Amino acid sequence: MKQKFLLRSDAAKYLNEKGLPITKGTLAKLASVGGGPKYRLFGNKAVYAPLDLDEWAGERLGEPRVTSAGRASR
Repeated sequence: MKQKFLLRSDAAKYLNEKGLPITKGTLAKLASVGGGPKYRLFGNKAVYAPLDLDEWAGERLGEPRVTSAGRASR
């Protein structure tokens, strides 16, 4: 098995290092109510694959926006 898995705290750190603010508590809540990244159980610990985290984060990111100050005046 070559795939690397991250514990929930490490998954939050991984996303934070990519500039995406999330806590391990938020990941835990999303695991129970839905809407979070895919995870697996290893014993009683949730583990996350970095590819699943990247996919989930990409789905949550909105499109780039331009502020009104950046638009040409009419």
